[in-house]
Amino acid sequence: MFVKRAAALVTKYFKDCNKLLTQPTYCSAHSIVKMDSKHVQNGNAVSLTSLPKLQLTSFMQNIDAVMFDCDGVLWLGMDPLENAQALVKKLRSMGKKVFFMTNNSTRTQEEFLEKFNKLGFEATVDEIVGTAFLAALYLKEQGFKGKAYVVGSEGITKELAKVGIDSLPIGPDTVDPSSLRWNPLDYNIDLDPIVGAVVVGFDHHISYTKILKAASYLNSNKCLFVATNTDEQFPARGLSTIVCPGTGSFVSAVKTAAGREPVVMGKPESFPFEYVQRKHNLQPNRVLMVGDRGNTDILFGRQCGLWTLLVMTGVTDIKTMRNWETSQDPVEKMCVPDYYSQDVNEFYQLLLN
Repeated sequence: MFVKRAAALVTKYFKDCNKLLTQPTYCSAHSIVKMDSKHVQNGNAVSLTSLPKLQLTSFMQNIDAVMFDCDGVLWLGMDPLENAQALVKKLRSMGKKVFFMTNNSTRTQEEFLEKFNKLGFEATVDEIVGTAFLAALYLKEQGFKGKAYVVGSEGITKELAKVGIDSLPIGPDTVDPSSLRWNPLDYNIDLDPIVGAVVVGFDHHISYTKILKAASYLNSNKCLFVATNTDEQFPARGLSTIVCPGTGSFVSAVKTAAGREPVVMGKPESFPFEYVQRKHNLQPNRVLMVGDRGNTDILFGRQCGLWTLLVMTGVTDIKTMRNWETSQDPVEKMCVPDYYSQDVNEFYQLLLN
């Protein structure tokens, strides 16, 4: 009985790991980045403050680049977190490359740069990797020539336009309640035959009509299905009792209706790292990923073989992290970081001392 149960657990482990490893790559020509879980000691995260000074110094000497998630790590909304700008500047002074890996699909690369500059961060467009940009790049590299139906914002449509891809108009798409009879004719369905891709990102105007149209386009197997990310929710300062649904909520609705799985651009998929790696020739074991979400930022880092640091200023708290440490689920175990810190300010202060 014990042997059968052990065998079942082992089988489940390898099936789960294989699922992580066999997600579609950014492009068939790109190398597959494999998981590397050897960093985490005994499955437990280490407090950054517990490291002896010499050990931290040695660790940082072997890091060439630091990748940051943005919201919940460097800022909350339009409010920079304490010494976030100073940390970025300090890392540059130490000769480290810095990259900003955001799952936010509402802005173009240039619009993100404007926000960085406004909040006092040193950055260039080349250092910013947003999911609207990745979605457009993915379709371009697929040789896509049709039109896209976008459930999302101008960040996506503008990035698509930059690579020569047309999209249908975005914005509110609702039904007059007075005419609603649960009749498809009430939904003003007029599918454009040129549409060959559905892109789902964050959409303040999400509606039943949009889900209906997206699923209807995806009824054709020739229609590509792209999601910018699958974040369930996002952090918001001063709203601890409020849940802010993320893009993953919209993606789940569309994929459930369509009965299809999307190609996901953002973390925890490896696409963002693959893009940066091929441009800057980075070695995974010499890169540190700093994030606030275990199941996106940290899982992303672990799957790509990066070192990982979790800060407690966003979605994942220390209680959740501790639960993952003792979990028997191999996917949850992969959400455990190498190191954790209260915030980026604590990291900054350790580098100063």
